Amino acid sequence: MDTGKYTTKYNMNHSRIILVGGAASGKDHMRKLWEDRGFKYAISYTTRPPREGEVYGEDYFFLTKEDFLKKAKENFWYEYIDFNGWYYGTSNDQFYKDDIFIMTVSGVSKIKSEDRESSFIIFINTPESVRRSRLEERNMPGDSTERRLVADNKDLEGFKDYDITITNKF
Repeated sequence: MDTGKYTTKYNMNHSRIILVGGAASGKDHMRKLWEDRGFKYAISYTTRPPREGEVYGEDYFFLTKEDFLKKAKENFWYEYIDFNGWYYGTSNDQFYKDDIFIMTVSGVSKIKSEDRESSFIIFINTPESVRRSRLEERNMPGDSTERRLVADNKDLEGFKDYDITITNKF
């Protein structure tokens, strides 16, 4: 009898989906598609300044650097990173309760091996020219397109710890 359940070594018992890609690769768009299907998004914490239109508690939880580091001392974070001069993190509570995540390569590298087995990582591979065009349309206080692209290229170099890659050419 066919139960309709598709099983491979890559998707058995996954409890979370993690999206990885450079800035403006389409991670937020894909995350919203998953949310529309009932998945719960783990809203990241960050110390970077909000962009125009971003809402606390919907896009990010914006913290001061001091508050972020205080939470680190309290073992609040499952994973956190210093990316391009700003901290980003996922709480322990989120990591074990939520379904869909956006992480950097550095964040993925901090996933415990037993938790990696229950995570499905999707790498969104978007050409730099497309990402550059999208970034140039954004209002990014305290940041620049070049700075983001350089940081992403460094972070993504040699990244192979994913289960599937999606090429987004548009």
